[in-house]
Amino acid sequence: MDILPILSTLRRHKITALLVILEIALTCAIVCNAVFLIGQRLERMQMPSGVAEQELVQVQAASIGKQPGANARTQEDLAALRQIPGVTAATLVNEVPFTNSSWNSGIKLDPTQKQATLNATMYFGENVVGTFGARLIAGRDFQAEEYLDFDTVQKAQKVPPQNAVVMITRALGEKLWPGQSPLGKTVYLGEDAIRVVGLVEALIRPALFGGDATAQWTLILPVRMNTGNASRYVLRAAPGERERVMAAAGAALHKADPHRVILEKKTLEQIRREFFQNDRAMAGLLAGVCVALLVVTALGIVGLGSFWVAQRRRQIGVRRALGATRANILHYFQTENFLLATIGIVLGMALAYGINLFLMAHYELPRLPAVYFPVGAVALWLIGQLAVLGPALRAAAVPPVVATRSV
Repeated sequence: MDILPILSTLRRHKITALLVILEIALTCAIVCNAVFLIGQRLERMQMPSGVAEQELVQVQAASIGKQPGANARTQEDLAALRQIPGVTAATLVNEVPFTNSSWNSGIKLDPTQKQATLNATMYFGENVVGTFGARLIAGRDFQAEEYLDFDTVQKAQKVPPQNAVVMITRALGEKLWPGQSPLGKTVYLGEDAIRVVGLVEALIRPALFGGDATAQWTLILPVRMNTGNASRYVLRAAPGERERVMAAAGAALHKADPHRVILEKKTLEQIRREFFQNDRAMAGLLAGVCVALLVVTALGIVGLGSFWVAQRRRQIGVRRALGATRANILHYFQTENFLLATIGIVLGMALAYGINLFLMAHYELPRLPAVYFPVGAVALWLIGQLAVLGPALRAAAVPPVVATRSV
């Protein structure tokens, strides 16, 4: 067994061995948490929206000066947009997924509650479900007579009882009434009682207000938006027609009202890409940190191995002269590295757990899954064995004649 001679040698080089152990421990702790955070970012970037992203186009426009007859002009705009070849649906909405603008409201289950049960986003617009491509899984869509103009609701600051209906997402229904069907249930926006008539599979809230866990807490209300001073038109295009529809939509809106500025024309995929650009950058930065740490650790092991080979040439020559084979010398250095790496990995796992507890307490991150520990350990063991292979091969190549040379 090489263990006892190795331990004896390491005791004579305590500082050097300790530095390698600490380097491996820090690398293990940081890489485990960094890889976990990268996974979290990538998972967040892939979160489902519940809409037909590959078919949707947003066109933002703003009127110059105050324009009368906003409701009538909105209907004219929508009629013009729906006549564009390739457009299957069009609507004017208050918000769009993956933007930093979000209309939110507290929801109560009892009007006497002093505090809201939760906070959810509110989509306004005609045929939001059909235009967005969301999937209605239970209940019904809104009927024509249930729609109200936004100006009417804003002036009254409430939804009249005969129009007080809402569609909600499955996630919101499960949160409000676990294990029950939400259909026919009543929610309260302030003091206004609103009856649930439809259940949508998914529809993401725009700004992810409240964190990823609340991403699907969404209401859809039968409120018609009007052009006002700024407008968000959403068009659903037939497959392969998005680019042409997007170009034609701006021209159609400008033709309907020359006193208007087209602020933005984007596909929903572009909007999503821009929304998650910070997450993408963070994942790239963390990946770079992991690679740099692993490279530095590998170089440290190579440097240490080369130093010890140069320092022990006479000792290695003596062992060769006494009958040790090249395989014995190679095995010795690999075992030595494995022991150092193991001690460093054990310390690194404890440190990784402590870092994760800190992140959980201060940044509301989930617990680091246990699977990252063995994966990190195996990765560092492999890197350590590969890094020490070069110096170990050089050590194995030391001839027995070195033992007879004078120092």
